[in-house]
Amino acid sequence: MKGYSTDKIRNVILLGHGGCGKTTFLEAALLATGAITRMGKVEDGNTTSDYDKMEIEKKHSINTTLVPVEYQGYKYNFLDTPGLFDFKGEIRSALSTAASSIIMVDASAGVQVGTEKAWEECSKHKNPKFIVLTKIDKENVDVDKVVAQLREKFGNSVVTDDDKDALNEAVAGTDEALMEKFFNEEPFTDEEFYNGLMNGIATGDVVPIIKMSSKTGEGVDEVLRSISKYVPTPNMHPAYPAKNIKGEDIEITTDPAEKPVLWVFKTIADPFLGRISYAKVITGTVKVGQELYNSRTQKMEKLGSMFFVRGKQQVPATEVVAGDIFALAKLAGTKTGDTLSLKSEGIQFEPIDFPKPNYFIAVQAKDKNDEEKMAQALFKLMEEDPSFALVRNVETHQSLLGGQGDLQIGIIKEKLKKNYGIDVVTVPQKIAYRETIKGTSDVQGKHKKQSGGAGQYGDVHIRFSPAKENFEFSEELFGGAIPKSYVPAVEKGLLESMEKGPLAGCKVVNIKAVLYDGSYHDVDSNEMAFKIAASLAFKKGIVEAKPCLLEPIMKLDIVVPEKYTGDVMGDMNKRRGRILGMDPADEGTTCLHAEAPEAELFDYAIVLRAMTQARGSFEMEFSKYEEVPANLAQKIIEAHKQETEGK
Repeated sequence: MKGYSTDKIRNVILLGHGGCGKTTFLEAALLATGAITRMGKVEDGNTTSDYDKMEIEKKHSINTTLVPVEYQGYKYNFLDTPGLFDFKGEIRSALSTAASSIIMVDASAGVQVGTEKAWEECSKHKNPKFIVLTKIDKENVDVDKVVAQLREKFGNSVVTDDDKDALNEAVAGTDEALMEKFFNEEPFTDEEFYNGLMNGIATGDVVPIIKMSSKTGEGVDEVLRSISKYVPTPNMHPAYPAKNIKGEDIEITTDPAEKPVLWVFKTIADPFLGRISYAKVITGTVKVGQELYNSRTQKMEKLGSMFFVRGKQQVPATEVVAGDIFALAKLAGTKTGDTLSLKSEGIQFEPIDFPKPNYFIAVQAKDKNDEEKMAQALFKLMEEDPSFALVRNVETHQSLLGGQGDLQIGIIKEKLKKNYGIDVVTVPQKIAYRETIKGTSDVQGKHKKQSGGAGQYGDVHIRFSPAKENFEFSEELFGGAIPKSYVPAVEKGLLESMEKGPLAGCKVVNIKAVLYDGSYHDVDSNEMAFKIAASLAFKKGIVEAKPCLLEPIMKLDIVVPEKYTGDVMGDMNKRRGRILGMDPADEGTTCLHAEAPEAELFDYAIVLRAMTQARGSFEMEFSKYEEVPANLAQKIIEAHKQETEGK
């Protein structure tokens, strides 16, 4: 695989619903250009793109794969993305390369959820896009019906090359002078039509449809020909916003003669080969052995091993020009989303907007001795996929694995076992409940111990009541009932006691304690004795002051198509939640603002996806604590009691 000049490079992202034919198209393109002699099949596990062992086993894409296709003097860097919704992070990282996109649509299935999501992501990233109708060879396929469906869904910018009127109208919409000619029924010159079409594709005002069958080869050459003709070259892309070493806002244009700037958009963490970074040369030309500066780590990186890749095939590269995509092995501290440039420039692009995890499960290593190894392996996998997270809950002492859904989490668990030899089991997720009081109490805590030698004596009288702050402590001692030097010990004893409440062993909050009386012994009293006396008073005082259990309440912003709002609201009521309000979101969607107990939301990501045919999404964050209903509180207290007795 030789190097190509910037004007001969086209970068294209393949998007679409799972099973729409992205990986199979690449096989057809490689066959048509002579790179392979026989088409592989996803079901046979022998395609160029899906080469990962797990992809072969699952029979679908999990990772974004780089597959260059050389066509009539051009190099097309295809980024084959997964079509399953759990792997949105892979799509976001590919779209960060600012390439053009082909949205593939299975002609036998029509517009699917994955089609809509691909369109949304392209529009969000302002990516020029094409639509390729695949599987047109299948029986009973009505191509015209699918085209009409696409135009109805996405508007009149979607056009086929055989509908000249619609195409001319779309081209006319890109320029006022062309629009005037169109209304006057004057024909466009070839140059006007071509420039209008190119501008329209670049801005998203024109989205061409091409029809194709990978199985028969029909239309494959037309897709490849259209890419060289209509996909913008890397140096036609608008300037990239960035910051320089001084923190100033600048713009980077793509030019092979400029100072080199690299963008790392993907990382593969291979337990045997080490870290492999996929990068795009935004501007300049990079050479093997060159040292560049990582503006995030503020350290130099040596480009020791560079290569072009086609699936798992690697071809050494000595230099790579602006606009091209390649791979680097064993970069020391560089990760996904990092920028490499000359140290004097210190260029930094905006990080990738990875989706936040919204589905969490509690996990632990099957072998308790593997807990540390499990955490280390997960951090390595996070380099590969930053859209999942490992969170250690310090209160419940659980490790929480969070991602986009159960499929992604399942893949991570399998990778832990197959790549790192660590068996992981799912355990029931615990809630970080709180305890507080609703009433008042006035109690004595007395600690007296005499068993030969020095004794211990501490005696305190404390009033407890609810507080707005987490803990309020004061003293109202008179007449030297307790020396002032022991007061800090009393406060410390109370604070330590708040770590475990009397109901379910949870943290105690919003307590006011007033130390107003007590007694001491000249010889036997000490700080420890008064700490113990305070803890005795706390245990008695909280129980007498109407203790209750509190649970975390989460705030949710749920975006769903309007037709699903009733179902979502009904489901939220079943979860002890409440709808706080709603606002219109994007066209045809509504954003519901809600609150619900965390205990009712463990499976919400899965249920919402099923309820809305994967069209709904949500973001969630902690809001506040509220009292647990009495019937549920009793169950939680009983469960804690049984667990404690079991130990």
